[in-house]
Amino acid sequence: MAHPPVPNPGIRADSAARTPITPGSAPARWGATAVFAGGSTLLSGIGELTTNVAGGPGTREGDPTGLVTDAVVLLDGGRVAWAGPAREARDAVGRALGGREPDVTVDAGGRAVIPGFVDSHTHLVFAGDRAAEFEARMAGRPYAAGGIRSTVAATRAASDDDLRAGLARHLDEAARQGTTTVEVKSGYGLTVADEERSVRLARERTPEVTFLGAHVVPAEYAGRDDAYVDLVCGDMLAACAPHARWVDVFCETGAFTPEQSRRVLQAGADAGLGVRVHANQLGPGEGVRLAVELGAAAVDHCTYLTDDDVAALAGSWSAGGSPAGVPGTVATLLPGVEFSTRQPYPDARRLLDAGAVVALASDCNPGSSYTSSMPLCVALAVRETGMTVAEAVWSATAGGALALRRDDVGHLAPGARADVVLLDAPSRTHLAYRPGVPLVAATWKDGARLPARENPGPSR
Repeated sequence: MAHPPVPNPGIRADSAARTPITPGSAPARWGATAVFAGGSTLLSGIGELTTNVAGGPGTREGDPTGLVTDAVVLLDGGRVAWAGPAREARDAVGRALGGREPDVTVDAGGRAVIPGFVDSHTHLVFAGDRAAEFEARMAGRPYAAGGIRSTVAATRAASDDDLRAGLARHLDEAARQGTTTVEVKSGYGLTVADEERSVRLARERTPEVTFLGAHVVPAEYAGRDDAYVDLVCGDMLAACAPHARWVDVFCETGAFTPEQSRRVLQAGADAGLGVRVHANQLGPGEGVRLAVELGAAAVDHCTYLTDDDVAALAGSWSAGGSPAGVPGTVATLLPGVEFSTRQPYPDARRLLDAGAVVALASDCNPGSSYTSSMPLCVALAVRETGMTVAEAVWSATAGGALALRRDDVGHLAPGARADVVLLDAPSRTHLAYRPGVPLVAATWKDGARLPARENPGPSR
C-alpha cells in the first residue's frame, strides 16, 4: 500500500507566503557568504522539481509534494517568482519579470531541485566537546541527560567571541548541506547571564531562537529543582524573552516533571513566546499530551509513544482538534539522536498512518546528535522509521516549516523565500539511496547563491 505524504495544510498553489512576526526587524545573517545577491536567477533544465505545493503548475493531482519533471524555477528579489514545467516557462517567466531577461541563468543539467531544508531543532550555542562520552556510549554505557552538564561548564567558561565562532561554523556547515532555515536553542548556560547571552548571540544569526533555560537543573541547584524553575520562570525568562521567539522545556525523567514543565511553558506563553517541548525521548511520559494541550507548535523526539499520545497528535490536526485556522502540534523526529545513542528509532509510520504531521530535524548538539546533516536525517528516517523518501523530504522541508509555524519557507510557491537546493542527482530519492555522499551541488538562500562544492552548471 502506498502512503502519500501528509499535506501541508498551510500551503496551496494560490497561497501568499508571509514572514512570521519575530523579535527585531533586521534580517538575520547566515553562516555562509553569498556569491551572488540581488536580481533574478533562472534555474532551467531541472530533471525533477519538488515544490511541496499541491495543485501547482505541472503537478500530479493528489501529490502534496508537488513533483514536476522537466522544470524551471525563477527567483527574483529574494522570492520565488514562478516554478513549473519547462513547457510553460517562456510565457510565465516573461510575465513574472515584466519582459526583462533573467540576470543569471543556471542550467541544472537534468538534476533535481528541492526546497531548502528547514532544521527546526538544534542546540548550536555551546562550547566544548563530548567525543569521549560518545566513545564510551558506543562501548556500552547508556545515554543519560546528565551529560548536558559538562557542556554547560564549557559554555559558561567560553567567551562571546568563542561562542559566536562556533555558532557560525556550525551554521556554515549546515548551509553547505542544504539547510536554509534553522532554529537555535539556548540551554547550555543555565544562569540568567549565560542564557541571555546564548539567545542574544543566536538572534544575531536567525530569527528562530528558542529559550531553553529548562534543559536540565544545573549542579548548583541540585536538590532544589523548584527553586530553579522559579528562576527560569522569573528573572531568566525576563532577560531572554526579548531575544527569543519560542520557549521550550525538557519534560523527561531526570530533567523536568510535567508539573514543572507546565509552569515553564505557561510563563513563556504569558511572555508572548510560542511553545515547543522536548518529550518522550528516554521513555513514556506525559510530555506529548501536555504539548498538545497547550497548543505547542511542535513536540520533539517522540521516541516512546502510547496510543493516547499518537491520538492526541493526530487529533490536534482534526477539524475539532484546534481552533479554526490554528495548526496542530507537529511531531518532530530526530533520528540523529537514535543513531548516536543506540536507542530505538521512533515509528514515523505509526504517526503518519494515524494522521499526525511529522517533521524531521537534526537536533545538532555535542552530546546526543552531533550532526548538522539534514540529508543524513532523511536517509535515517527512510531506513529506520518507516517513512517513504517523499515523506522524509517533505518532513525535512515543509514539515519543519510547519513546526516553526512558517509559511514562507519549506516550499517553492510564488512569494515564498527563494531558498532552493540543487542536488547532484537526478532525483530526491538519492538523498536516501546514497547516504553519506555530498549531494548538495548548490544552495540559494533568499535568492543569493551560497558557496558550493562545485559549479552546478553553465551560467550566463
